[in-house]
Amino acid sequence: MISDDKVKERLHFVKHKGHAIFVIDFSHCGVKEMMVLLDMVRADVARHAPGSVLTLADFTGAEIDKTVATRMKEVLTLDRPYVKKSAWVGTESLPHVFYENIKSFSQRDFPTFNTREEAMDWLVAE
Repeated sequence: MISDDKVKERLHFVKHKGHAIFVIDFSHCGVKEMMVLLDMVRADVARHAPGSVLTLADFTGAEIDKTVATRMKEVLTLDRPYVKKSAWVGTESLPHVFYENIKSFSQRDFPTFNTREEAMDWLVAE
């Protein structure tokens, strides 16, 4: 199990150009940690007003297997009403077939970026 402090490090809001962005830091997580964090993301995002949350997910070096990809599809589908825009970085560790399947299943778009800075700039652009 991951500690509350570790969860706060991995799931938190940052300010960027006057906008709040929910950072979901999956970087270098194993499968078990990914599953716990996905459940926490679901609970955190659902506490916000519909169409209000900007999310940035960092998958750098994350371990993503079929179980994680399936849970991601579920969480991202359930989160859809609350999320205004999403951006992803570090998707090299995410198999392309999983990425396409997640987008299709959740009926959402997840543009990918090389850096968190690029992703945040895109998220706050009107």
